[in-house]
Amino acid sequence: MKTMMNWKTTATAWASKLRAAALIVTLVAVSSPGPASARGPWRASESNTSGWQYMTPEERIAHQARIRGFTNYADCLAYRQAHHRQMAERAQARGEVLTPGRRDVCAHLLPPGGGR
Repeated sequence: MKTMMNWKTTATAWASKLRAAALIVTLVAVSSPGPASARGPWRASESNTSGWQYMTPEERIAHQARIRGFTNYADCLAYRQAHHRQMAERAQARGEVLTPGRRDVCAHLLPPGGGR
């Protein structure tokens, strides 16, 4: 009987966590405004995020959400530059050099034609 109760408690806890995760994913997906949302929300990954290896999983999620939340280029650029400095400091502390990003993750916020 005790084993059955533990199983039910664990199953209930997992179901609750899955519902919460689904809600978060849905809220983030629908809050991504602008033309970039037509292609789907931007996803941070090792291949497109400078300093990925110096971030905790929680920081990676927060970074992705932060980038998705910007509505103007200047704010996004300021955050990206501050984030890059922070990752460069972490790399230096490990005796490594941060490789620069290959593209401007904030470019989707520029007006058509790329003017700043």
